Amino acid sequence: MRFVDEAEIRVEAGDGGNGVATFRREKYVPMGGPDGGDGGDGGSVYLVAAENLNTLADFRYHSVHRAQRGQNGMGRNCTGKKGEDCFVHVPLGTIVYEAETGEKIGDLVHAGEKLLVAKGGFHGLGNTRFKSSVNRAPQQFSKGSPGEHRVLKLELKVIADVGLLGMPNAGKSSLIRAVSSAKPKVADYPFTTLHPNLGVVRVDDMRSFVMADIPGVIEGAAEGAGLGLHFLKHLSRTGLLLHLVDVMPYESTETPVEAAEKIIAELEKWSDELAGKPRWLVLNKTDRLPEDEVDSHCQEIVDALHWKGPVYCISALKKQGTQELMYAVMDYLEQQRQEQKDSEQD
Repeated sequence: MRFVDEAEIRVEAGDGGNGVATFRREKYVPMGGPDGGDGGDGGSVYLVAAENLNTLADFRYHSVHRAQRGQNGMGRNCTGKKGEDCFVHVPLGTIVYEAETGEKIGDLVHAGEKLLVAKGGFHGLGNTRFKSSVNRAPQQFSKGSPGEHRVLKLELKVIADVGLLGMPNAGKSSLIRAVSSAKPKVADYPFTTLHPNLGVVRVDDMRSFVMADIPGVIEGAAEGAGLGLHFLKHLSRTGLLLHLVDVMPYESTETPVEAAEKIIAELEKWSDELAGKPRWLVLNKTDRLPEDEVDSHCQEIVDALHWKGPVYCISALKKQGTQELMYAVMDYLEQQRQEQKDSEQD
């Protein structure tokens, strides 16, 4: 199975146009002299960060990107036209590597940001350039240099304020559907989500944040099991993690506590930085419990996990408690942004 958060593409810059060796042929001008023009530079290939993209899926079908070759020079000292550059649009958060060496070339974070990945060839020189006092009729000219050809590895890390973390079927896709306009696929089987989904959560007209629905993580994800190895990296850029736990899992031998502990273990295996990120516990699917048992059941899970951070009990499917959670997230993010702004001013 191939995943859309990684892609390999080939980029080919245009060759420089050749210079030419020509001579003036005008009536009544017996000693016309050289007039060969230079070629045009080859076009370059750039990657451009675009806000309207959130996966690398399209590169599975369009993997070769070429810039235009420079035009050859012409007589009468006419320079060839420069080749047109090729602009390849990629999602925000795309990291670019040289496929063969693994060297990091750049990181596209801001909308409209450009990265030169293949430089066009330099133009060739016409014979006019070689004229001198001792060489009045030069025959020399030079060819344009070839453009760069490279194979690149693209890796997408989702840029979001909040990341949803949890086992498959914990209800991450249901939550993002409930609180944003994103419509990820939802079903009662593992790995419904095969690539990250981004949703903009608007708590009111002037306040919003971006939430990422990350594919389910299972035990062994840090070593490559399931889909987790491909997507744990997406969580590294989020400011807050919401750890969703199914309080009443169907057809599972794991208790909610065991499922939560496995996720925590995978975070710690992946990186200390990720494990240390702010993380809230969100106990989901409370609609499956009798109303008078919700509080006690959730408290048992919290106590067993020795959880010290914020806890929210919700039903994403019924949209119960989701609004309160989103407002709390918005308040937290605004507080963090203000603290960061104050520290930068200091």
